Amino acid sequence: MFAPRDPDEYLLDTERRVIRIRRHWSCLAWDMFEAIALIAICVMVSYILPPSLWVVQNILWYLALLVVLRFAYQVIEWWVERLVVTDKRFIMTTGVWTTKVLMMPITKVTDLTYERSFWGRMLGYGTMVVESAGQIQALNRIEYLPRPEEFYDTISALVFGDKAKQAERFSMIKAQRAARGKRMVG
Repeated sequence: MFAPRDPDEYLLDTERRVIRIRRHWSCLAWDMFEAIALIAICVMVSYILPPSLWVVQNILWYLALLVVLRFAYQVIEWWVERLVVTDKRFIMTTGVWTTKVLMMPITKVTDLTYERSFWGRMLGYGTMVVESAGQIQALNRIEYLPRPEEFYDTISALVFGDKAKQAERFSMIKAQRAARGKRMVG
C-alpha cells in the first residue's frame, strides 16, 4: 500500500521490457562521505566538550542521528528509482512519498551520446545523453548507469536496428511466455 508501484505496472501489454536497472551505487558515494564526515565531527566535538556541557553533547548526538536518517532516506530514494527501457519507450520512476514517472518514446530519439569519466571507468558506470527531435526531454541525461556499454548497444539496436527482426523476436518471446504459462496452469 505504501510502497511505490513497480515500474513494470506502467507497461502496456504490447510492450517488451528490454532493460530494467537502478543507478549505480556510486551515485551515493558523496552522500555517504558527507554523512560519515558529519558523524565523525559530531563524535569528536562531543568527546572534546567537558561533561558539564551535557546538553550540547545531547544535541550533537541528535544531530548525528538526523544525519544517519537523512542518509538512510537517500539510500531508500536510490533503491526505489528505476529505469525501464522497453521496445517502445524509456520509463523512469522516482520518489518515496510521491511517485514521479518520466517517459520518453523511443521513436523520438535522434542521437545518443555515451560518456564515461575516469571514476566511471574505475567503478563501472557512465552517463547517457539522449537527444530527441530538438526538445529537451525529462530523460535527456541519465547519469550513473551501470554497465553503460551494454545500455548504449541495446538502445542503439532499438533505435537504429531492424524493426522487422525486433517484431519477430518479440512475437517469439510472447509465444514462449504463453506456452510456459499454459504448462504451469494445466
